[in-house]
Amino acid sequence: MLKLSRRVTLAGLGALLAFGPVAAADWPQKPVTVIVPQAAGNSPDVLCRIIADKLSRALGQQFVVENRPGAANVVGMQSAARAANDGYTFVFATSAALVTNPYTIKNLSYDPIKDFVPVAMVAKSHHLLLVNPDVKANNLAELIALEKAEPGSLSIAVDGPRNISGLIAQAINKDAGTKLVLVPYNTISNAVQDSISGRTPVTIQSASVVEPFIKDGSLRAIAVAGSERISTLPDVPAIAETLKSVGLQGWFMVMAPAGTPSDILETMSKTIATALAEPDVKERAPTLGFELAKGEPVSPSGAKAFLESQLAYTGTVIKSLGIEPN
Repeated sequence: MLKLSRRVTLAGLGALLAFGPVAAADWPQKPVTVIVPQAAGNSPDVLCRIIADKLSRALGQQFVVENRPGAANVVGMQSAARAANDGYTFVFATSAALVTNPYTIKNLSYDPIKDFVPVAMVAKSHHLLLVNPDVKANNLAELIALEKAEPGSLSIAVDGPRNISGLIAQAINKDAGTKLVLVPYNTISNAVQDSISGRTPVTIQSASVVEPFIKDGSLRAIAVAGSERISTLPDVPAIAETLKSVGLQGWFMVMAPAGTPSDILETMSKTIATALAEPDVKERAPTLGFELAKGEPVSPSGAKAFLESQLAYTGTVIKSLGIEPN
């Protein structure tokens, strides 16, 4: 009887062990939630919805995008961190949420490394350094020379000293020895309009926001944030071509709650990679101000390596600027 009971127990255990992988292999069995920690209608939200639609078609279940903005991405990230790690919740995370907030927000309610696991790098965002046409500078080197001739004479419109444009502006000041005066704006439209009018003649903005103003000559792009030029403006140099240590730029990555089964992560990652390679997605992304990821960073391991390197780099930059968490 004891032998029979032991056989039954072992058989039951075997069934349980077999059940996990089978369930993961059959994923998804129900709709999947993708949290966007930003407001609906902006470029990251649009890109996420494009990808979610591709995932729905490929995997046979609806991928539902839920916008949970607030508190510099914290609301959405915290919600995702607390979600079940069963493969039915993901988050379309910004670089601000993953590598800036840990160094600028005291007592952050989530940990980008401990609470999440990377799924796929999706895209880098294009931020441009722009000037009013009356500013006599066609590139960053000329802007630096112009500012140094009259220190403190030029103001730059940014989205705040702890956000991406403000950090880039401060990094330029530090590395170039300039004194561009940072003017924070609560709304992008006001910042752009003041740069067009000449009130704040320099600004850093997303390419998708300022594209029409570049085309009509209201603003002139003189540099691209990061280390690489972009396909839509191939003649505009990257900031790092002039200031090698200024490589800050925005980007987006799909993350899952820590402990999400690895085979689900792999399926999700491969499906995202396929979606990013589709012609309509490749065509649409630049119009939204994005350079789609490709290759190793789209895999969970590649995304993890990218995240860790960016976390270390951004921390070094923020600390060098003397910014403390608050």
